[in-house]
Amino acid sequence: MSGPSVPPSVPPAASLAVDFCGLRLASPIVLLSGCVGFGEEYTRVEGFSNTDVGAIVLKGTTREPRLGNPPHRVYETPMGMLNAIGLQNPGVDKVVDEILPSLDFGETRFFANVCGSTIEDYVETTRRFDDSPIDAIEINISCPNIKEGGVQFGNVPEMSARVVAACRAVTKKRIVTKLSPNQTDIQENARLCIEAGSDGLAVINTIMGMAIDVKTRRPVIGNVQGGLSGPAIKPIALLKVMQVAQVARPRGIPIIGQGGILTAEDALEFIIAGATTVGVGTSLFYDPLVCRKINAGIAGYLAANGMASVHELVGSLDAPKKTVQACAC
Repeated sequence: MSGPSVPPSVPPAASLAVDFCGLRLASPIVLLSGCVGFGEEYTRVEGFSNTDVGAIVLKGTTREPRLGNPPHRVYETPMGMLNAIGLQNPGVDKVVDEILPSLDFGETRFFANVCGSTIEDYVETTRRFDDSPIDAIEINISCPNIKEGGVQFGNVPEMSARVVAACRAVTKKRIVTKLSPNQTDIQENARLCIEAGSDGLAVINTIMGMAIDVKTRRPVIGNVQGGLSGPAIKPIALLKVMQVAQVARPRGIPIIGQGGILTAEDALEFIIAGATTVGVGTSLFYDPLVCRKINAGIAGYLAANGMASVHELVGSLDAPKKTVQACAC
């Protein structure tokens, strides 16, 4: 069976470069953590070019190695994917000492993704990355805090801020905080994370869900629940990006908008809502070369609308200043 067709490259005249947290990215596309391992997998795709993406967020990394969750870990849903990998990774020491030295994607930026079960875990993993060639550190606060009864750090704004502040104290790297949608007030969480020292925000992480095998009456996912990603969560992600942008943009804090992006039009929606960059993840499983198609579509839109840069489009949403709270009925 032949591989995916290689789409045409973006015309040379179309500049897609963006500034994100003071870093120049050749494209507004960011490959999301967990979807391309530590980056080397993506280079093996036929037709790969390192100009297709601006940055790659590496697989979630913890202080010590983790084996991850029991199978099944992944399940395709009608409009997305459930996953419960369980942060399987070799530990930060191996990542820094053995994996990072082997990565060379030219202009492509690399972000680490730091996870932990305690604030001390986050701090020590962040400290280890501080002297590495990583360009930025994404803090995944959607992990359970074992010292606080297993409540996810990211579901409590004050707890999120404590993690960010502790990591900020031990690194010179840019910090991007990955916000969870599974919380009551994402704007308050964003504000506190910014005040604690976050240079950027990633909106949103997956939404918790499950699937059941009706023949066995057992959960499909070995961990029972998993994170839902893909097109099903896009409307939710888009709303959260708009809400966070209202807090972040006045403070000069850029956003990675993510959640269900499959096409250039999807990406454009997130940019218009207030995201400077857009995260692509689940769609890579459908089409490994989707990033090139998204780039071409964004470039075409900019040209058709007389725009010289992506930044002209960021946050250009024409919406009422005050919106009526929707009735959930």
